[in-house]
Amino acid sequence: MKLDDDLGRERGDDFQTDDEENEAELVYGDEEYYTESEDTVSSPSPSVNNIDLNDSTWPQSYRQSISRFTTVAPPSLKFLRKTSLTGISSFFSTAQETPEASEHDSLLSKPLISETSIDKEEVPTSILPVKISGSACSKFSARKSPPPQERCSLAQAVVNGINVLCGIGLLTTPYAVKEGGWFSLIILVMMGLLSCYTAFLLKRCLESSPELQTYPDIGEAAFGLAGRFGIAIVLYIELYASCVEYIIMMSDNLASLYPDTQIRFAGTYLGSRQVFSITATLIVLPTVWLRNLSLLSYLSGGGVVASILVALCLLWVGVVDQVGFHPCGTALDLANISVSIGIFGYSFSGHPVFPNIYTSMKEPSQFPSVLIASFVFCFFMYIGVAICGFLMFGDSVKSQFTLNMPREYVASNIAIWTVVANPLTKYALTLTPISLSLEELLPSAQLRSFSVVLLVRTILVFSTLVVALTVPFFASVMALMGSLLTMLVTFIFPCACYLRILKGKLTKLQIANSIIILSVALVCLCIGTYSAVIRISENIA
Repeated sequence: MKLDDDLGRERGDDFQTDDEENEAELVYGDEEYYTESEDTVSSPSPSVNNIDLNDSTWPQSYRQSISRFTTVAPPSLKFLRKTSLTGISSFFSTAQETPEASEHDSLLSKPLISETSIDKEEVPTSILPVKISGSACSKFSARKSPPPQERCSLAQAVVNGINVLCGIGLLTTPYAVKEGGWFSLIILVMMGLLSCYTAFLLKRCLESSPELQTYPDIGEAAFGLAGRFGIAIVLYIELYASCVEYIIMMSDNLASLYPDTQIRFAGTYLGSRQVFSITATLIVLPTVWLRNLSLLSYLSGGGVVASILVALCLLWVGVVDQVGFHPCGTALDLANISVSIGIFGYSFSGHPVFPNIYTSMKEPSQFPSVLIASFVFCFFMYIGVAICGFLMFGDSVKSQFTLNMPREYVASNIAIWTVVANPLTKYALTLTPISLSLEELLPSAQLRSFSVVLLVRTILVFSTLVVALTVPFFASVMALMGSLLTMLVTFIFPCACYLRILKGKLTKLQIANSIIILSVALVCLCIGTYSAVIRISENIA
């Protein structure tokens, strides 16, 4: 229905009819979305702060790719039998979607990457510019959100939040207590509280406009394209560093199981860590070639179960296998406290995914409950493992407590193999957003061919291997990530964007809290980054 211009001017500000709402229904062609009418007068709700975002700005694939970390429902057979892809978004459509399927196709016959589909990869269709007509523009976002019936329930959102927060940082918490002393646990408490608070700040930013869907969107709304690019680059660096940590973690634990493994080839000697780093890389390489990551996304949701299992195995070894708990350690070690700050900070870094969890919920108003439940669960997991692990192994505790667990016990082997297997489902999900963002930068569709995309992803995988072999120090790399990247992503960016977007609407107390957190995070960033770089340099030398 197209309203008369005069009639639209007379009543556009008063109310909207059902016909006007229906007018916002999207019709899409091969390359762009459009609506039936562009001329209807717009009357946004005065309560909504409309922010003009450039929908064609890099990275366009961020929302769809990061949403893979929030999949909790198992992929349906219909989803797995999908025959073709129409764009980058086909790699990362939500597991609850029901794409078209072919009666003659099957999962076993599906290639890793379809050459035909790769040639079509230009712009993710789900995030192409959308023109909303009429007063419905106040109710619809230019970025596609999941329909209400496909969104997450409260329980699913909590599982997603825990899965994002409770990761590989759990293995290093006893080592962090060793480095900083028992009083460093106060830092763990403070990191958890402040991280939860800054996650609430991101929620406030998202609520300021329906246009905001992702972390880079928030950066663009606050600081323009520079904010979008800056946040996106930092987030991708953090994902890349996590892939490096996965390789180091798998090689360290496999080398602890088979320490005598070595290879001599053409005068080159490879120890057990080098051999298993290469082996782990070759194992995860085919997963980044997959064109359908829904199954990996579903399996990665088992990260919560894996974390609980590893923690229970640690407790079992200490109590049932009678390794015992022995009081030890210093009260506070100021010389190494920066390591504890970095590790504990990294442990609560889930902010890149929180906006996606918020926008995927059936009831976004329940998001505070999701944050509280997720942070409380992870806090008790972290502090429990940190105390038990350090009491069990004392000053001899290694960067991953699984490396200290006696090999003769069944529980120890279960924990180690769980730690080795878990990254196999997460590596591709972590690396592919980086690959998609790089593929967006290719200047023409011809350069996005099957062979070029395959080459880009393969180079990325082997580059993580090179870094892992060059800097094979799990705890030191994590401390650097926590001190530099986490301080930016978890504390500095949320506070800065919050102050900018909601400028003029905040109380003095809210402004003071944000400024204090931002200032403390900057100090921790400088001290922690310098300390971690020095430590890594000394280890390499």
